[in-house]
Amino acid sequence: MKLHEFQSKGILAHYGISVPNGVVVTEPQEAWVVAKQLGAPVILKAQVHAGGRGEAGGVKIAKSAEEAESIAKKMIGMKLVTKQTGAGGKIVKKLLVEKTANIEKEFYISISIDRKSGRPMFLASSEGGMSIEEVSETNPDAIFMRTIDPTIGIMPSQAREIAYRLGLSKQVKQTSKLIIGIYKAFIDNDASMVELNPFILTKEGDILALDAKINIDDSAMFRHKDIAKLRDVTEETETEIKSSFYGLSFVQLEGNIGCMVNGAGLAMATMDLIKISGGEPANFLDIGGGAGKEKVGHAFSLILQDENIKAILINIFGGITRCDEVANGIISAAKELELTLPMAVRLKGANFEEGSKILKESGLKFEVYSSLNDAAAAAVKMANA
Repeated sequence: MKLHEFQSKGILAHYGISVPNGVVVTEPQEAWVVAKQLGAPVILKAQVHAGGRGEAGGVKIAKSAEEAESIAKKMIGMKLVTKQTGAGGKIVKKLLVEKTANIEKEFYISISIDRKSGRPMFLASSEGGMSIEEVSETNPDAIFMRTIDPTIGIMPSQAREIAYRLGLSKQVKQTSKLIIGIYKAFIDNDASMVELNPFILTKEGDILALDAKINIDDSAMFRHKDIAKLRDVTEETETEIKSSFYGLSFVQLEGNIGCMVNGAGLAMATMDLIKISGGEPANFLDIGGGAGKEKVGHAFSLILQDENIKAILINIFGGITRCDEVANGIISAAKELELTLPMAVRLKGANFEEGSKILKESGLKFEVYSSLNDAAAAAVKMANA
């Protein structure tokens, strides 16, 4: 689950990390009041789940309360189009109004799970305020990484090392406090990522989290009822909301081959094979276990919301869920939805022979395969027909 910047800063402040004074507003008049309270100049930042807000006009500085109100009138209700949002953009419904800071230098730091080591990993750079991908291309030497043993946690010496590597030798104590706070926030809240881009050194010598982003692991939300209340469904697509409600993992992509798979890793492999076969997957969709008629029906409805779909690839590995049960669920859902799209189905695992027979004798447009390579190639052929 993604959090807004102001929500992320609220969590970080709880862990002793300094953030700018700011207030969230939804009306232009409120921006005037906040600017008066904080004292101009102030910065107004669109609160949407997207990066690149500054380039898209979602971050503005006001030199007076009157200018803050004027800017807020233009920003609230505007469509913010960034690389992440695509042409559809995001409607700005709230702004974070903050006191501006005297920036001496900007830095980048984030923590996420390093898949190779299976440990939390800090990624830090002496060049903040720009995308880390851009830094990696233009100045890779400015980036360094440090993994943390989760059984021990971050050591003060490791926090100091990161501070020194960033060139903050005079602010080691403040920077170490920020780094340790980031780690604790990451662990305590089951975050998948905590990112400060940038955190800054002010001209007064203070360390401040100027911008912040926190994503929470969806699978851990049951442990964080307080954070679950922060979910902003207005920032999510209809498909994202429905998939979450039905217990499905769904990500919209730009291809024309719909995918339905049980298992996240298998879903990734399925998309890779579609690409290798010369096609483009239209979505990532993990239906998980217990793929009965109702769940399969919901999965089909999510796939069919995309008008670009030309074919569907269903890849099921039977384990706890038997392939014959899945086959019956697929047929029932397909008949109920009156599906006419061609479908390539790959079944493997428990009772896959029975499941294959059920699908072949259904009278529907199923082509059944035991090889995923063959099924992916067939789906690409169907989509291009």
